Amino acid sequence: MQTPRARPTRADIERLVRDAVYARAGRAPAPASPHPLVVNISARHCHVTQDALERLFGPGHQLHVHRPLYQTGHFAAEETVTIIGPRNRMISNLRILGPCRSYTQVELAYSDGVALGFDLPHRLSGNVSGTLGAMLMGPAGFYEMTEGVIRAMRHVHMGPDDAAYYGVKAGDMMRLKIGGPAGLMLDNVLVRIEPSSKLEVHIDTDEGNACNLQPDTQVELMK
Repeated sequence: MQTPRARPTRADIERLVRDAVYARAGRAPAPASPHPLVVNISARHCHVTQDALERLFGPGHQLHVHRPLYQTGHFAAEETVTIIGPRNRMISNLRILGPCRSYTQVELAYSDGVALGFDLPHRLSGNVSGTLGAMLMGPAGFYEMTEGVIRAMRHVHMGPDDAAYYGVKAGDMMRLKIGGPAGLMLDNVLVRIEPSSKLEVHIDTDEGNACNLQPDTQVELMK
């Protein structure tokens, strides 16, 4: 008895069409993506400067690795803080991601903003000019943010080879199709390209819960 053949995905069909077009034009096929597509839920977290870290945890404090993240050199730290919003609403155990950065930023989901009393601006990570501020509390003290509290735009990290495969450049928008019983299509996935990046989409907890994203959920990235 023959095993039924799996139906080709849209990505498979697009690859075959691209290869056929390249062949007719006498050009080499587009390079294959060097990394498997990974979609991860980016739970609420913060990035801090060394100055902010020392105010929160004490002079000379350094971040300690709790677990590595998918992108090389990045990690979830053991250190967590509490964010204090309007009318003293709080969220505790807000994980710091390392290494330290040149700016302090808190990334929350829409529902986190509701819980804190924030109307969160929807921004690209790092674009914090004119955004909301808040108070962070650590075991050694407080750090007042004048800006930097955002709902981060969903985005895809990729290297130059991945960008060539998909035919995109930094700043382009893509679509993410998520399968399964609660599957959905997410538009406006921002492309971020770095030489060392592996192919990874970040969505927030609200988006991940809406589609019941699981490790074996079928996902597809489209231009």
